[in-house]
Amino acid sequence: MIHRIIYELDNIEDIAAQVLKLSPNKTILFHGNLGAGKTTFIQAMVKNLKSEDTATSPTFGLVNTYQSPIGEIYHFDCYRIESIEEALDFGIEEYFESDNYVFIEWPENIASLLPLKTSQIKIDFLSEKERKLELEY
Repeated sequence: MIHRIIYELDNIEDIAAQVLKLSPNKTILFHGNLGAGKTTFIQAMVKNLKSEDTATSPTFGLVNTYQSPIGEIYHFDCYRIESIEEALDFGIEEYFESDNYVFIEWPENIASLLPLKTSQIKIDFLSEKERKLELEY
């Protein structure tokens, strides 16, 4: 199933709530160019999951963990991953085996490790205030 949504940044929290309701999977892969708004959308999703933590890009630490009433939320940025072994050494598969939300930016860098049941989000920059989102599951 594919859903296409054009949204303004002022409405991002409502769109994030809609995506969380639509997605049957807790592992969600984020695609888009640098600056498209992947991390900003993840911030809105984390907020919708009632976390009081502020989501930030885990580029250098690989993963950020946020606390929420429904359990931990894992946010990966695989932009700097140079090999599958690096991700395996980090224990990435254990995160996938949890029943928690896992949000992954730049998933193509670990494609062979990804679980079968995922949702995919592609974000395109339309203007300073507007984005196009495509959710596929």
